[in-house]
Amino acid sequence: MLAWEGCQVLDVTGPAEVFSVAAALTGGDAYDVRIASLDGDDVVSTSGVRIGVETAIGDIGGPIDTLLIPGGFTWPEAMLEPQLIAGLRAGAQRSRRVMAVCAGAFIAGAAGLLDGRRVTTHWQFVDDLEQRFPAAAVERGPIFVGDGSVFTSAGGTASIDLALALVEADHGPALAREVAQFLVVFMQRPGGHDQLSVRLGTQPEVRSPVRTLLDEIAENPAGDHRLAALSERSGFSERHLSRVFAREVGTTPARYVEQVRIEAARAMLERSDAPLEVIARRSGLNSPETLRRHFTRAVGVTPHVYRQRFRATWSQPEEAATDVLRSARELAFDRVAPLTKVPPAFVVDRDREARADDAA
Repeated sequence: MLAWEGCQVLDVTGPAEVFSVAAALTGGDAYDVRIASLDGDDVVSTSGVRIGVETAIGDIGGPIDTLLIPGGFTWPEAMLEPQLIAGLRAGAQRSRRVMAVCAGAFIAGAAGLLDGRRVTTHWQFVDDLEQRFPAAAVERGPIFVGDGSVFTSAGGTASIDLALALVEADHGPALAREVAQFLVVFMQRPGGHDQLSVRLGTQPEVRSPVRTLLDEIAENPAGDHRLAALSERSGFSERHLSRVFAREVGTTPARYVEQVRIEAARAMLERSDAPLEVIARRSGLNSPETLRRHFTRAVGVTPHVYRQRFRATWSQPEEAATDVLRSARELAFDRVAPLTKVPPAFVVDRDREARADDAA
């Protein structure tokens, strides 16, 4: 982990926790996590949290498996710091792979590591990244992208998804699943998952009647969301409602409903084994034929191919027929199987745990 002055602490600690928990679960065999800086001194993150540094990157002997470069609000200054870029470039030359988190992609780009690669970054910075590094193929939707030995991710929490994906690639889905369970995070959002949901991508005025409609559509994609029904619920005429949607949402009511339904179908394809008939009905697309046509046009692949590519490894087949379509609040507390092993390094007081068990 190459920490630099002013980097974002979550970009370092998020992946560090994933890899260190994986190490603990394997008795220290999976990874050896080290936080380095250019000179070996501690650095202060953008939030003011001091990051303890073990060594200077130049003092790490031998090859490096994974070199991580975090982002931070001061990335425009960091990418122009010659010592940082030289240190990153030298470290990358003896690394199996490089992982750039969020705006760390700009620093990696300044070191010449993005040329000819498919990459991504935080959604706020994709235009700037594309302009600054035209030799890179910037992808705007995914939360992380891997191309050869270079891996890039969106914002801080997306680095956890990417780290879990790397653990799965290195050691298989079982270990990655245990790490996710221990950290109580999803296992894992696929890289192709959009950075922003359809609902989060629209920000109408707080008091706008459209806001209630958007929430209703997102909460129940399979509901009656024809223009006439939306008009009746909003109190607007169909023509006026269409104008308000165009002004505040940037699209038509029908197009927005279709986008929400496709997003709901994507979530079900990722999280369940439900047949296409069930997914089509619960997402509001009604029939497998309509699902295939709209999904393929919007996503670029058929539902079957999407499911094969992005199926979440922790989904349980027995959950397929029930509770597939849930609100965002419910998804945040998704159930996972009990953790089978507790890393010994994290148990600091067995007597206290025994007392807690007795009390429970």
